[in-house]
Amino acid sequence: MQEIVEANKYVELTYKVIDQRSGQVLTMVEFPLGYVHGVNTILSPPVMTALEGKSVGDVIEVPIDCNEIYGPRDESLVITDLIQNVPKEYREVGTAILMENDRGQTKSFLVTRIDAKSITIDGNNPLCGREVIFKLEITTVRDATDEEIVVGGKVEAGPIVDAGLSIHEVTQ
Repeated sequence: MQEIVEANKYVELTYKVIDQRSGQVLTMVEFPLGYVHGVNTILSPPVMTALEGKSVGDVIEVPIDCNEIYGPRDESLVITDLIQNVPKEYREVGTAILMENDRGQTKSFLVTRIDAKSITIDGNNPLCGREVIFKLEITTVRDATDEEIVVGGKVEAGPIVDAGLSIHEVTQ
């Protein structure tokens, strides 16, 4: 009997986010993404709900109106400035810039356009204002270990270092 996605199951999946209007793949996860269902919410709630009851090999498509998740586009979050006012390390399309307002609140902006004289950054989520389809393929479903339930995902074995030893003692 195949195990199904439900609370406290370790799940791995791959997915694509497809723009409903254009059919363009906006983002893709090729290597399985793992989590403990019901403990770690890695995707939007409608996607997590749609995964429940599914099993290995299932491919599902979940339509999402991103306005419901991120709200409508806010054009006041799109800023164009002279390129000379922006440090060189931020002058590449796709670069994320963490900005802080006068109240100490931070927001991530993405460089979306550059030309010879100006640069445009956008503080809207890239999916904002879009209707997309999450196409997911479930690759693993199994009981999560107690440790995985605590951390919400797979626990990788790593080197064990005795905390009582110094770095010098460990390397000799």
